Amino acid sequence: MDFPASPFASEFYAQFKVFHELMAVKIREVLLVSSPYDAFILEEDGSLASRIINEYSGLNLSIPPRVTRRSSALEALKLLKRKKFDLVITMPHLEEMDAGALAREIKRITPDLPVILLAHNPRGLLPIPQNSVCQGIDKVFVWSGNSDLLLAIVKNVEDGLNVERDTDLAQVRVMILVEDSPVYRSHFLPLIYKEVVKQTQAVLEAGLNEEHRLLTMRARPKILMAENYEQAMCLYRRFCPYLFGIISDARFPRNGKMDDEAGFRFLSRARREIPDLPLLMLSSESKNRSRAEVIPAVFQDKNSLNLLGEIHDFFLRYLGFGDFIFRSPSGAEIDRADSLRTLQEKLARVPDETLRYHAERNHFSNWIMSRSEIALASKFREVQAHDFNTVDEMRNYILRNVKASRIWRQKGVVTKFKRNHYDAETMDFAKIGEGSLGGKARGLAFMSALLPENPEIYEKYPDVDILIPQCLVISTQGFEDFIGRNDLARFAEDGYRDEEVTRRFLEAEMPEWLMEDLRAFLEQVRYPLSIRSSSRLEDAHFQPYAGLYSTYMIPNNHPDPKVRLRHLATAVKRVYASTYFEGPKAFSVSTNNPHQEEAMAVIIQQVTGSKHGRYFYPAISGVAHSHNFYPVDRMKPEEGIAHIALGLGKTVVEGERALRFSPGYPNLLPQFSTVDDILANSQRYFYALCIEGCSEPLDFGRHGNLEKREIDEAESEAPVQMLSSTYLPEEHRIRDSGYGTGAKVLTFARVLKHKIFPLPELISDLLDLGKKALGCPVEVEFSVDLSPNDKQKHAFYFLQLRPMVAHQEQFQVTITKEDIRDAFCYASRALGNGKSEEIADIVYVKPGDFKPEATVQMAEEIGRINTALTAEKRPYLLVGPGRWGSSDRWLGIPVQWRHISGVKAMIELRNQSLKVDPSQGSHFFQNITSLGIYYATVTEDSDDFFDWDQVNRFPAAQETDYLRHVHLESPVLLKTDGRTSQCVMIAQKNH
Repeated sequence: MDFPASPFASEFYAQFKVFHELMAVKIREVLLVSSPYDAFILEEDGSLASRIINEYSGLNLSIPPRVTRRSSALEALKLLKRKKFDLVITMPHLEEMDAGALAREIKRITPDLPVILLAHNPRGLLPIPQNSVCQGIDKVFVWSGNSDLLLAIVKNVEDGLNVERDTDLAQVRVMILVEDSPVYRSHFLPLIYKEVVKQTQAVLEAGLNEEHRLLTMRARPKILMAENYEQAMCLYRRFCPYLFGIISDARFPRNGKMDDEAGFRFLSRARREIPDLPLLMLSSESKNRSRAEVIPAVFQDKNSLNLLGEIHDFFLRYLGFGDFIFRSPSGAEIDRADSLRTLQEKLARVPDETLRYHAERNHFSNWIMSRSEIALASKFREVQAHDFNTVDEMRNYILRNVKASRIWRQKGVVTKFKRNHYDAETMDFAKIGEGSLGGKARGLAFMSALLPENPEIYEKYPDVDILIPQCLVISTQGFEDFIGRNDLARFAEDGYRDEEVTRRFLEAEMPEWLMEDLRAFLEQVRYPLSIRSSSRLEDAHFQPYAGLYSTYMIPNNHPDPKVRLRHLATAVKRVYASTYFEGPKAFSVSTNNPHQEEAMAVIIQQVTGSKHGRYFYPAISGVAHSHNFYPVDRMKPEEGIAHIALGLGKTVVEGERALRFSPGYPNLLPQFSTVDDILANSQRYFYALCIEGCSEPLDFGRHGNLEKREIDEAESEAPVQMLSSTYLPEEHRIRDSGYGTGAKVLTFARVLKHKIFPLPELISDLLDLGKKALGCPVEVEFSVDLSPNDKQKHAFYFLQLRPMVAHQEQFQVTITKEDIRDAFCYASRALGNGKSEEIADIVYVKPGDFKPEATVQMAEEIGRINTALTAEKRPYLLVGPGRWGSSDRWLGIPVQWRHISGVKAMIELRNQSLKVDPSQGSHFFQNITSLGIYYATVTEDSDDFFDWDQVNRFPAAQETDYLRHVHLESPVLLKTDGRTSQCVMIAQKNH
């Protein structure tokens, strides 16, 4: 018989989500009505309110109720008419009326308000008629000075008020206690609650985070009480599917009369209908032991001197509390497990007869249910041991489902990192320290919660594993401690070069507590790691700080753990140092954010991909935007745009050569219009992480420890073969296959045209999901690991989610034919919307002096002019060929933010020497758009133009080897129409 492990996405997420809705009715206000003497006795060892508060805080429960006391029944009734209470506790001796009369009056005012009678001793109950409920009293207890009883009363009332809804909503478990004696009831109930609460708390010691612990506490079993056979049967029939145990007296009323057989009748019926339900018979008459054996049920003598210990043992052995004890069929202990993790480990090796022994008695289900893992326990209850052909088949079924449960219970949860409880196998997202996650990690955490909320995306793509790489986030507490103990805060000020900051940070000591946490993390993790920035301001709405901080990758496979820890600590220090680099400081000035208040969290993330020879990399990395600033042909702005490349994502985010396509039209590729275009524009280099034969120490200064490889040298590796086409020079034709002889050209045709992987559709769905969740256009970073065979699924990894700035038209701008006629610049593809008359300075690269090999020097010259203009608060227009901000200096001028922090408008010139796609896939472009900088692309040999003759006639303010800076007496009139993407720039005559 085949029992596949079903997908746990929806049911486990639904279970965790529904915990928010449990225990909706809480006891917040308690009215205590007692004579002054009764109150004195009750509070002899401390006030009732203090006792309840102490019990709540001692057990880490939620907010304790507030207790209001009145000594007069009439005063209490007046107060009830003015103020809402959730529970009334009354003592028996009142001056104006007895407790029964008070209860009846209370029910007239508030019929559903619970009323509890609390007597000091059994004699105090004598004036109360036996059928107390008819008199308005819901339950009767006897106070013996045990403060646990107060907690038990409040929790029992809450259970009664919530049980109907919580069992229907979340299948919360129920225990029935049948006891007609108020004395024994007052004795047993606190013990049962203490066992339940302590068990739940023991489970939560390794809880995911504080929210998860509190929510799981809400799913603890409910305790319901019955005083007679009819009440017991009523509870049994209503909550039969949710029962996890019954504790019953042997003798209690049935049909209005005391019946010695009532307990036997009740427990026997439960045993017939639920054969494996744990049953406990309590009796002060030892002769009932034989009656319990007939049922069969566990028997305990109420007169036993060790009654409390025996009840505790019943909870441990039969209800699944405490450790799971593996036993042989003879009862001998074989092993024990204290968590789902250790249960999974030991299930794999316990003897067959032990596994069958527990499975036949539903011990696994009971133990798992006691830990509030309701979905998994219910799944195990649906099958029986005899449903499996072999013990191995049953063992594999249990192991698969336990592992799936452990994995899915972590989905969407930021787990607090604990050295002794960290489990790399199941914990996808953990956090070290108490500070902020930072913007980038916050986006990842949000997406890790959003995906399980939308299980339909997994159902739509059953052949794709949609994943978020495992993450450990060092919160900003680590950064602040590191900065403070090493006196590094001064580097937040201007005047320090990046190299000096890096050197000083590398010399500094990491906090010891952080090093111990990282050491514990590396003990379990051996896959390659990406160490990424996540500052407080990074990826914020409208100010994304994209790409301004550093990212490093390490192979994490050195045989010496100390070396691996040193590599990780070095990468973390370098990310910390980038907080105070010149680029982020300049960007903060542009956004009016005080950089001294910046703090850095660090994401330590699993590098996605596979091993190919000496290298590790994914088949595809990419960035997708839900808004396309430069739609062409049939494309629409709202359909989005994607940029993809072979290998790690540095190629895309730094503006190097990548493939651009609209998810709605994946075969519409303007840069691949002809064979010549494909040969000229296809990707030629990619980034990979060396994991074998690497240099030591690691080269963090060069590409963040990555290697830049040529496509040709990797043509035998699976990703290149799967994503390449072959150029046939004799036919001047490209064949959509990377296998066979011939020059390889990276076209991604098997994905975009032949659909071996649903990348365009998946990107569209994720962009829509992110856009709806954030309420604005979004950018996502992703990677894809393609499986070379049909036995293994392809994997799509979600790497980052950030808000994207797509400025909407705040007012209508009209560009006339006269504007175009008078302009020195016209562009049909421009970003922004508005009108500006602020720019009187133009800085441009002299066309005749441009040399691709000198673009780095040009960036430095721009930086010097920028510094001077920024100091004088003179915004300027920057004009140059190719792709601004690209890290590939052969595609454009590799300016960083510190070079252009004062720019107001930019022009990309596309000509025959540098005809590259617009740079909207890069981090640089994201920051440009976020600041509302006007950005135009002027393409030669089209309707676009830039009037060099007119601009060259403007008087020069200064010239460098490659630049000319001109100053106009009157500001330029700049108009950009966001509806048509047109832009004009007009040199105005003197005002």
